[in-house]
Amino acid sequence: MKILILNGSPRGDNSITLFHMKYLEKKFPEHDYETINVAAKIKSIERDFSSAKKSLEQADLIVFSYPVYTFVIPAQLHRFIELVKENKVRIAGKYATQVTTSKHFYDITAHRFIEENCADMGLKYVRGLSADMEDIRSKKGRSEAVDFFKFVLWSINGGLCDEPHMITVKGKTYKASTAVKNSSVKTNKSIALVTDYDSEDKSADKLRSMIDRFVLRFPGEVSVINIREFPFIGGCLGCFNCATDGTCIYKDGFDEFLRKNINGADAVVYAYSIKDHSMGYRFKLFDDRQFCNGHRTVTMGKPVAYLVDGILSIETNLMTIMEAKAQVGGNYLAGIVSNENDADESIDNMVKKLYYAMKNRYNPPANFYGVGGMKIFRDLIYQMQGLMKEDHRFYKEHGFYDDFPQKNIGRIIGMYLVSAMMNNKKLSKKVSMTDGMMTMYKKVLEED
Repeated sequence: MKILILNGSPRGDNSITLFHMKYLEKKFPEHDYETINVAAKIKSIERDFSSAKKSLEQADLIVFSYPVYTFVIPAQLHRFIELVKENKVRIAGKYATQVTTSKHFYDITAHRFIEENCADMGLKYVRGLSADMEDIRSKKGRSEAVDFFKFVLWSINGGLCDEPHMITVKGKTYKASTAVKNSSVKTNKSIALVTDYDSEDKSADKLRSMIDRFVLRFPGEVSVINIREFPFIGGCLGCFNCATDGTCIYKDGFDEFLRKNINGADAVVYAYSIKDHSMGYRFKLFDDRQFCNGHRTVTMGKPVAYLVDGILSIETNLMTIMEAKAQVGGNYLAGIVSNENDADESIDNMVKKLYYAMKNRYNPPANFYGVGGMKIFRDLIYQMQGLMKEDHRFYKEHGFYDDFPQKNIGRIIGMYLVSAMMNNKKLSKKVSMTDGMMTMYKKVLEED
């Protein structure tokens, strides 16, 4: 069997994820393997796609191998998938799977993204392996990797694959009505509206009309920032330079651009057209280059919102990513408005919620997406504090380590006492656990 490994790590041959695949090559030597470092060599692949196309069309199994970057895949791999579609590569009917490494921070959304794009390209998908970065170093982790690949090969031999998690519907065409500048209220608050539309592309007119309405209805300053115009040198390299001193190894001015034009605003609105079940390659590049912000949540407390051109109702994974990014970043999500239906009223309501949140500094408590995601990163940063010095400093400064469970000695001791009381038949008859718990809450009503 010809197995093609698409290495989506910007580190190329020095990828931890690729090491997992090399181990599987060693354990299953009867197959013919080829690896393309699609992330590290994306610039040359853009110039000449012929070699990659040939390898894709000759493969029996395609393995997407990558580290999870900011909820999805590295931007360079994202661009490669775009190129596969643009070049109309004939791979329908072939098998595909994926191997990722991460600390399980939203690996689910990264995997779903690949699944959806495999369905787009007609690939038969077999569920992938989501490994911890350190798994391959343990006997258990290596055993799990081998079991995974055995299952993939068994599925192919039996003609089995997973059903795609997708539905297809037809959306309505949205045409923005004429909006009037909102003059009923005034504010000195500012919004950075980040978009990536192509000014020469007529298909971007629907997104531009949504942006125009938003700008007119918001009573303060809105800076429309088109990241398509920013001269990115390249995508994130995963070098951790920004984790040590807070600056990117690239010298294209993105750090200053980000802090001056976006982080300084009172709120951020993202406007994009759905492409490949995502915000598109340019936004992924933008997200990856904010690697330090992803850890340090420097826009924490600022509300965010989304203007979306496309049929969002079928993109459940994309909706999860948008909500999760806001939750982990400590941002109030003021709304997600798509134009598959009449969006005028929804945009106006979004403006009202953004205005209220900025004026009143409204930021409700995080849900599971936020709490779970932050705790995974908190534990990671604490262990890697010697390397990720800037992240560690930020986490200490904002008290992210304060809720380590081992620090709450009083509660731990209290639970032992409660257990002892419950096991004492005489005491348990006189005092119920529920009554004891409610006493603490009743005090709040009495004292506050």
